Amino acid sequence: MRILFAALRAAVAIAIVAAIVGQLLTSLAFWSDRGVTNIGSNVVNFFSFFTIESNVAAVAVLAVGAGLLATRSGDDPEWFQVTRAAVVSYMVVTGVVYNLLLRGIELPQGATLGWSNEIVHAVAPAYLLLDWILAPGRRAIPARRIGTILVYPLVWVVYTLVRAPFVTDQVYKTDYWYPYPFLNPNTSAQGYISVAFYVVLIAAVIGLTAAGVLWISRRGGVARAEFRQAS
Repeated sequence: MRILFAALRAAVAIAIVAAIVGQLLTSLAFWSDRGVTNIGSNVVNFFSFFTIESNVAAVAVLAVGAGLLATRSGDDPEWFQVTRAAVVSYMVVTGVVYNLLLRGIELPQGATLGWSNEIVHAVAPAYLLLDWILAPGRRAIPARRIGTILVYPLVWVVYTLVRAPFVTDQVYKTDYWYPYPFLNPNTSAQGYISVAFYVVLIAAVIGLTAAGVLWISRRGGVARAEFRQAS
């Protein structure tokens, strides 16, 4: 079972890397076709998306997790479990937010690589959750760790809102750049009030998701035992 999940983690990590690289290459070609000159700034923008950062973190967690499953027995180290719980929470929220709020938003033709988009927004989040439920090595994590899990999203929001007004978007011809429309006070109905509402809402969603992820960890081996019996 440990070798099976080690192989699955490695395969999904490779798929995520391929998806990120594929989308980056597509984006570079898209910017070039439109005469974008501030390529460096756009690459920083690319890696400033919560989706991309969460998927990069997922690659790291899956790679380390695959190594742990292949080289040791018993529960994983606590530091890894907390990190893994955080990344699972971020990836689940990434999948939910995208599919509920952002999937229907049209982008310029050629801006998005279809298969890559599905991997980072659907396949990877679904696998991270299933891996958390079923893979061996998980240990119980106390609920107080929710605060630790919320640190990164809050830092990301501050970084995004502080940086955005100073970045020029040559594609859409604006003197600001926001990764997601609900964070843009220039286009939101009530400006920063609307943005604040969405920030609080998403923080609550991440907090609730993290609570669920940590609750699963405290179920011990129940889910994994059921999986083995079904297999």
